[in-house]
Amino acid sequence: MDKPSRREEVTLAKETIHNPEDARHFMRIKPVAGRVRISHRGRLLAQSDRALRVLEAGKDLYDPTIYLPAGDVTVPLVENDKTTYCPIKGHASYFALEGEDGGIAVEEIAWSYRDTLEMAADLQGRIAFYPAKVTIEESPAE
Repeated sequence: MDKPSRREEVTLAKETIHNPEDARHFMRIKPVAGRVRISHRGRLLAQSDRALRVLEAGKDLYDPTIYLPAGDVTVPLVENDKTTYCPIKGHASYFALEGEDGGIAVEEIAWSYRDTLEMAADLQGRIAFYPAKVTIEESPAE
């Protein structure tokens, strides 16, 4: 009897997205039940009742990340030149926060997968903020 391939040894959980090249790299996208508010030093940056939470395991077990629709971001973000690639999400672009004076208030505060891979289409057009640079508040649905 043939030994199962590495991919066959991994249990593929329902609704979990796996990297086709490495099944140990996977994520789950779940809606956030309630409202999410993102602020920086008291300035409201975004507010949404349509946020998604991404739980991901890859080279490590990553902290959960919240993605909000770009239309729910209430401040100007300035795209920089940095891009990265994730084999289960696609190419990411990074953003700075524009200050009220028109300058850059915070470098690299957020990122987005504008052209996601098909398996991560739910993240298309959404923005995530670095939790260490902002305050993220979740409240129950009204």
